[in-house]
Amino acid sequence: MAQDTTHVMDKVRRSLKRDQPLAAAPVPPVIDEHIARLVSSDIGLPELFARQAAHLKMQVEMIRIDDLADGLATYLKGVGSKRVMLTDLPLIRSLSLTDHLTSQGFDAKYASQIKLDEAYDFDAGVTEVDYAVAESGTLVIRHRPEHNRAISLVPFVHVAILQPKNFLPDLIDLMDRLTKEGTGSGVTLISGPSKTADIELNVVTGVHGPNIVKAFILS
Repeated sequence: MAQDTTHVMDKVRRSLKRDQPLAAAPVPPVIDEHIARLVSSDIGLPELFARQAAHLKMQVEMIRIDDLADGLATYLKGVGSKRVMLTDLPLIRSLSLTDHLTSQGFDAKYASQIKLDEAYDFDAGVTEVDYAVAESGTLVIRHRPEHNRAISLVPFVHVAILQPKNFLPDLIDLMDRLTKEGTGSGVTLISGPSKTADIELNVVTGVHGPNIVKAFILS
């Protein structure tokens, strides 16, 4: 196998008119920022995110924070959810969403109250997000004890709550933030519901994750 690999690489070098391996990796060219970035300002990021996310079959709704609890309960009833797990983070805690959903007839629990294998018994997960990338309509969630990855990946329905501070223009900004802050045990990037396709390109949603992704953007 090693000889075959060497033979292949020798053929590549000859095609490139090189008789020796490169002493160092090639340096990529510098690309002007106005070319690399498709989103050039912070103006209108929630609206841009909503448009891009809708293209990816994510459901998006702008909502006042005072209306979120009732709006969330109404939405979850509409999609037939009964058991809901929520991330144990400040916004969800401050709005008492678990208590409100319980009062509306749901079996609602925080992530800290659930063992990982119990996550498969819940049909909806409600999360905050760390970032929302406007350019690509992508939700970004960093894993930590208050938010294990199962909440946004296992249930049939994933509901994300977005605050104005969460929005970033593009993936360049996201990578800058993650480089500075670290990724911890991992980061989940969500661009619409789970999708998979067979060799004939027949697309099916919900096979390897949520079938429905809903984003409530707070105003």
